[in-house]
Amino acid sequence: MYTLRTGRRVASALAVLVIAASGPLAATPAGAAPATESPAASSTAGGPPATRSANVPVGEPKGKVVSRITLSIREEPTSHSAYLGGLRPGTVIPLVCKVRGENVDGNNLWYLLGGARPGYVAARYVENQSPVPYCRR
Repeated sequence: MYTLRTGRRVASALAVLVIAASGPLAATPAGAAPATESPAASSTAGGPPATRSANVPVGEPKGKVVSRITLSIREEPTSHSAYLGGLRPGTVIPLVCKVRGENVDGNNLWYLLGGARPGYVAARYVENQSPVPYCRR
């Protein structure tokens, strides 16, 4: 049983690394809007599809949903709390802060969402794209 869990974690970590390494790296000057490509242009050019964004303000911590299925938004940092909605894989979301909550596949961190969607998501399924502070209690 222990070997199976370890194998899954290694496979998951490798999958995240492969996905992260598959895209091109580009730098954007401070204060400049990042260049975006329309979905039509990316599909005709053979590149990766454009990433959906939840209108994340510049400077606010953000993350990208990396789950294979819709990621549940919860009222509290536990999968046993009320379901508030879901986020599709690939969506870029605003993050306010992180807290410790229920352990999800070896990760006990949960992100408090910013913007118009209140609630928590398991950090296990979100790739943070900038530093996220701990919540103050």
